Amino acid sequence: MLETRRSPPPRAEACVPDRPQTDPPLALELLVHGVAGASPAELLGDPRTVRVTGDSTAAVFRRTDDADAEAHPERYAGLPVPEAYCWSRLTSGNGARALWLLLLPFMVANLAHWARPAAPTGLAADPAPRAVRTYGVLVRILALSLTVLLIAAACEVALDLVAWQCAGSAACTGTGSRLGFLAPDGGGWWSQPGRRLALGALVPTALTGLLWYLSNRTWSAYESQPPPAGAADPDTASDPAPALGRPGFWYGRRIVARLRAAHTAAGLLTVAVAVSAPTAAHDRRTAATAPGLETAGWITQALLAAGAVTVAWVVCRRGRTEDRPDHRLDRAVVSLLPGAALALLAAVLVHACCSRPGWTSAGRLPGDFAFGVIMLGQGLCVLALAAVARYLHRRAPDPAAALRGLGGPAVAMLGCALGGVMSGGVAQRVADWMDGGATPGMAGAPLPGPPVLLSWQASVLPPLLLVLALLAAWFAARAARTRRRLAATVAAEYPGERPDVSRSRRIAGARTAAALTDSAPWFVAAVSGITLVLGAGALAGAWFTGQVPGEAARAAPPLLQAAARAAQDAGSWLIGLGIALFAAWGRRAYRDPAARRTIGILWDVGTFWPRAAHPFAPPCYAERAVPDLTWRMAGWTGRTGGRLVISGHSQGSVLAAAAVWQLPPPVRRRVALLTYGSPLARLYGRWFPAYFGPGPLAALHRDVDCWRNLWRATDPIGGPALPGPESPEVDRGPLADPLAYGRSAHHPLPAPILGHADYQADPAFAAERAALLARLERAARAEVPAQRPGVSKGWAAPADPPGTAG
Repeated sequence: MLETRRSPPPRAEACVPDRPQTDPPLALELLVHGVAGASPAELLGDPRTVRVTGDSTAAVFRRTDDADAEAHPERYAGLPVPEAYCWSRLTSGNGARALWLLLLPFMVANLAHWARPAAPTGLAADPAPRAVRTYGVLVRILALSLTVLLIAAACEVALDLVAWQCAGSAACTGTGSRLGFLAPDGGGWWSQPGRRLALGALVPTALTGLLWYLSNRTWSAYESQPPPAGAADPDTASDPAPALGRPGFWYGRRIVARLRAAHTAAGLLTVAVAVSAPTAAHDRRTAATAPGLETAGWITQALLAAGAVTVAWVVCRRGRTEDRPDHRLDRAVVSLLPGAALALLAAVLVHACCSRPGWTSAGRLPGDFAFGVIMLGQGLCVLALAAVARYLHRRAPDPAAALRGLGGPAVAMLGCALGGVMSGGVAQRVADWMDGGATPGMAGAPLPGPPVLLSWQASVLPPLLLVLALLAAWFAARAARTRRRLAATVAAEYPGERPDVSRSRRIAGARTAAALTDSAPWFVAAVSGITLVLGAGALAGAWFTGQVPGEAARAAPPLLQAAARAAQDAGSWLIGLGIALFAAWGRRAYRDPAARRTIGILWDVGTFWPRAAHPFAPPCYAERAVPDLTWRMAGWTGRTGGRLVISGHSQGSVLAAAAVWQLPPPVRRRVALLTYGSPLARLYGRWFPAYFGPGPLAALHRDVDCWRNLWRATDPIGGPALPGPESPEVDRGPLADPLAYGRSAHHPLPAPILGHADYQADPAFAAERAALLARLERAARAEVPAQRPGVSKGWAAPADPPGTAG
């Protein structure tokens, strides 16, 4: 089979069918499931299945009776051979995937890269490549700040709270304490603050190493699949061809390796700065310090500044190359940058461990300024991103684009908010645990606590949740009015049925709930906008007062003082509850496959896109699934000369469309696309207009003439795939749901409201599949005789099949 070849055939003619065509030719239906997954037995409707090709992570299955279908095509006259591609283990396989919850902010930031507006296209249009590149650079800088924020939060806990504050306090290092060997009055080797900081630095260093290891390992396991070959320039929109059809779209080895090296170096440099800053500051203000130590401190800080500039240059210098599979590696960057950062960190730790008699730790490490700079930089970056996105949207207006082109900046703001809450929440919880019954930062607390900015961030959570609750109530009230209006007309859609108020309300309720999906962009806009405003207020309050909200409001009127203290306490409690729920969910997912599948739904949506902005985001499963499907379709049609319908449900329809885009034109003419419950236009076209907007989907319709899409009004995810004048050529819907309004001879029991599930139960599914196969057969009969079926003269198979590279 083609899937097991190690090298491409020497001539295109080698791809002709290996057996004579039947009349009509053999047909295959390749089923691709959606989110939450499905077993091969469920997809094929038969408990006896056999794996045709693939491995334990993702594979193609058939019914046992159909394993030798190609040898007996006469058995399938008029019917397709069903196959199922199962990919759910790519996102919900072993228990280690539960740890991916920690990478949620990175995943959201990576989504912001793909949520940019579409650039102008056409022969006479200026594609604005500079604006596209600027957008990509801003998202990559924002993603880098999230890595720095995570490592800075780890430094805050390990270096500031534990090694500096707690280890320097008699309340923490008293008799029986595990930190007794760090006590300053013990006279031990670790009692000096610099040595305690060096010891604490091992925790964020290990976290950085873990992130590097996971990124490197998941690349080899998921994304190192060989795609078709191509060529062009990085990060531009000048090519009129749809981006998902470019040969290098699903192979981002070079950019991921560069970003991995840069983010790893940034994490190590962040740890080095956290250790070097207090050490060098002590050496400069203490006359008794040896001149060599002060000079070494200046040298290390200069090297740290040079390292930071180098990391920023590497991140900004190059984006993705989509028009060719870029197998090259920038070895100087990939090898030398993390190694140099690690060597510099080791030098800083050695410098910190030098003896400094009389040095004591008091107050906090300079974390307020660091966290404030990160937060301010993220806010300015989001505003700049919004300006670029708005410019692109005005150049190529798309009425369906989320938030009029501002979907990407809104998603980026959510990523920053998640990163801030998760990192600040951990620091707050550790400080609360160390302070016993006291409140960190308040008068009388035994320890100074974390930076006051983190307390201000926690204090804005209650007003944010209050505004969101009011917004949700408004949406609920509007939905209730819509439900009442729809309920009055439901019975009329089923001629001859007696109206049933209760039944009509249930159907209308399902349609109304499904329609709420279309209001999600404005909900996201509200969350992002309020978060930006409240975050700016928290930053201003922390910098201007230098105190936690409860202390800063002591001189205010009693009502304002009580509100500030209540917001601080409630915010700290909410963060603690959120961290506890987060940990409990992750622990349950680690042990329970069912809970892990629930988390897998989140990854099904969030990790479809390649890691273009953040290398530590969860791996992109589509860089494995799309080549798998492309290889299977090209190999089967080329080997048998048969017809193929790729049938995708929900997220599976997105994978199916992406795989069809990757097929060479001769193969694509033998393939039909059947989608149902598809979010292609309703979700992906709205949030990712540059890749699934009206232009790319119209191009897909032109490239794949045999394409039908089924949708229901009760489906919260699926919708029309090609809104506009061409919609009737592709879309069929809304389908009746339920199939029957009341009981009848044909439906003696109440018909269920199917919503997003069981599209195969609708008679329209079999009818559209049969129509697609008939169209393929007519097209095959009309082909020019000189063009052999399955021959591709414009495409060469990759040298290695899926699963053998990397």
